[in-house]
Amino acid sequence: MAFNPAEIPGLPAEELARRCDPAELPFGATDEIEGLDQLIGQDRAMDAIRLAAEMRHRGFNLFVLGPTGTGRRSAVDRLLAEQAQKLPVPDDWAYVNNFDAPDKPRALRLPPGTAQRLRGAMQGLVDDLAIDIPALFESDEYQTQRRALDEEYGERQETAMADFVEKAKAENVALLRTPMGFMLAAIRDGKVVKTEDYDKLDEAEQQAIDEKIARLQEELAKVLREAPKLDKELRGKIEILHASMAERAVSARVGELKAEFCDIAAACAYLDDVHKDMIANAELFLAAQANAKSGPFPEAIRKYHREPPFERYVVNVMVSRDGPEAGGAPVVAEDLPTLDHLTGRIEHVSQMGALITNFTLIKPGALHRANGGYLVLDARRVLTEPFAWEALKQCLKNRSIAITSMAERLSMVSTTSLQPDPIPLRVRVVLIGDRVLHALLVMLDPDFADLFKLQADFEESIDRTGDTVVPFARLIAAHAVRDGLKPFAAAGVARIIDEATRIADDSKKLTLHLGALSDLMREADHYAGEAGRARVEAEDVARAVREKDRRASRVKDRMQEAVTRGTILIDTDGAKAGQVNGLSVIGLGDFRFGRPSRITARCRMGAGKLIDIEREVELGGPLHSKGVLILAGYLAATYALDAPFSLHASLVFEQSYGGVDGDSASSAELYALLSALSELPVAQGFAVTGSVNQTGDVQAIGGVNEKIEGFFETCLTRGLTVRQGVLIPKSNVEHLMLRDDVVEAARAGRFRVIPVASIDEGIAILTGRAAGARDATGAFPEDSVNGRVEARLREYAEARRRFGRTGRGEEGGGGEGDAP
Repeated sequence: MAFNPAEIPGLPAEELARRCDPAELPFGATDEIEGLDQLIGQDRAMDAIRLAAEMRHRGFNLFVLGPTGTGRRSAVDRLLAEQAQKLPVPDDWAYVNNFDAPDKPRALRLPPGTAQRLRGAMQGLVDDLAIDIPALFESDEYQTQRRALDEEYGERQETAMADFVEKAKAENVALLRTPMGFMLAAIRDGKVVKTEDYDKLDEAEQQAIDEKIARLQEELAKVLREAPKLDKELRGKIEILHASMAERAVSARVGELKAEFCDIAAACAYLDDVHKDMIANAELFLAAQANAKSGPFPEAIRKYHREPPFERYVVNVMVSRDGPEAGGAPVVAEDLPTLDHLTGRIEHVSQMGALITNFTLIKPGALHRANGGYLVLDARRVLTEPFAWEALKQCLKNRSIAITSMAERLSMVSTTSLQPDPIPLRVRVVLIGDRVLHALLVMLDPDFADLFKLQADFEESIDRTGDTVVPFARLIAAHAVRDGLKPFAAAGVARIIDEATRIADDSKKLTLHLGALSDLMREADHYAGEAGRARVEAEDVARAVREKDRRASRVKDRMQEAVTRGTILIDTDGAKAGQVNGLSVIGLGDFRFGRPSRITARCRMGAGKLIDIEREVELGGPLHSKGVLILAGYLAATYALDAPFSLHASLVFEQSYGGVDGDSASSAELYALLSALSELPVAQGFAVTGSVNQTGDVQAIGGVNEKIEGFFETCLTRGLTVRQGVLIPKSNVEHLMLRDDVVEAARAGRFRVIPVASIDEGIAILTGRAAGARDATGAFPEDSVNGRVEARLREYAEARRRFGRTGRGEEGGGGEGDAP
């Protein structure tokens, strides 16, 4: 039943890597074919993007998911741009002053391109009135009417005073003006009675004078009280005069604007409000004329804090569709989706130590610019910006844009703020993110599914067939032209196709991570230029692959050096019981490499406990622990079914100081355990990978190419022999895409890749002893691996039973459990 493991044949070299034959490509170089400037193999995702772009009902926003480098962003941009050209140009939006409530600016909806015209027209209106109104108030007509009013009210005031003076004079009382005001004094013989003369008068005369002066004092007070009333009446008349004069100038100019915007109801209503306000505040233009040499409005636009009176007539344009982008709906990509950048902001300026604001300081956000079209956002960035995600959802749910500052939300600033009218929103939002983020949003955010009903899931690979290779080559040609690269020879294209298959981890697939291939093409173009070639050849691509790996392989080389020097113990020759070379993959960014690890197993009698040392010290991940539990189930269900499972075993990755996860080493651990139980040594020239199920089937794992190459490099440094190789799951054969040096070593018979479908196949190859199958009596062949394992487990069960009968179980059996 014994045989030599070195005689087990490995896979033919042709099955270790699928190479593209340049002769099968229908061109000599990429400049001979037409490039394909669109994605291939992404029909499902492209249909979802088109549906989102064309669907006008609410809630059909799109989440684009998939790995970076698959061309998802360029596909979104291209399809949205195509559909945007078919849509009507959205309306303009502007904020204007609410003359009745300045803290609540009004939003104006205007036809495309109108907002800028209205702003310019308002600027011209104020500039013209700044000249016309002062000129009108300097006219002879105004001066004559103003003089008439002044004279009329002056005469009325003087008449009242003159009548009082005459009345007082008739009663021998004089009205005197002093620095302290008016004063009344008695007159005798045409002269004012002095104090000393008054004192010489008898008491009756003094009393008569006092009564007369007191009475006249009251009448004088009445006359003087009438003066402010006359002044107020005069001011009212002057205001009426100003209004009537301003009406003539304002009505003419505003009438011209209303004629220009007569077909826009919102603009006409606003101009009516402007008309009323300008008439009521004509003095603003007179003050501006007195304080400035030029029209006030340009200064108000540029330096509004210097000419605050005229801010009230500014048209603050949020978005206007005139210019090159007016040929359809907008497509806006916001790379920094903060709250302010999404919904807009209200700025403040400092005046004399205080923060103030007005409607001219309202600034638009991405939602304003994208209104009526499409908004493209990076999902992760939106979610990481404070309040941005909630604000975006609120705007989509309410179908309007409400501007709220971060400071206001956090109550960090106590100052005057505004409540602008919300602007109605109609936009299609496209979020771009990964699958994990999409799954988390679906699971944790109850609003997400209602707002983002569509998903475009980008494929990572396509089938490698005769129908896809040529389109893939045309895609390479398009990338070469787009990036300004040299033409790629057919051999160079074939080498890129092979690398695309390698990246896909499947010999029947081609990766759609076009970003990685583009980087490879650019580097290969550089090396072709160094070599003075007009075309990029296969050796240039191969060099780019090697150099990329070499740049990232410092850690890999140090680990390999530790193995070579014996710091990390790995055997590549000989045989040992209970010891197997397992394989794992280490990832550093986008660079992965395989690393062999020694796995050992130790067994003794016990109570059916299988100890995973990695799990016990919390270095093993859940998937690794699952694999160990599965192999424990395999042992219990396969051997000594009529006896208690009386094994106490421990498994460990030797010299492993980091975390271990994944179940790809479960078959190696089971081989080590079977070797320890059967006391049959395992050939150390083999390394093993593959997971196992409870029925003993070896299952596919990931990273098979890197694992094989990692052990190959270890064997290469020790010296290759015909006794070395790797056992892989049979289902992983179609994933093989090994390096040329590994393929050549296999072709020369110096290294083998052996597929196995079951644990029995694998243990037989590793030990050189047949696994053995149960005969008609249900027994395994005595000298087979399975027979020796079952015999050992029966011995443990008998020993445990004997141990329990001696009564010594009370002393030391508690840890192992009492035998039945």
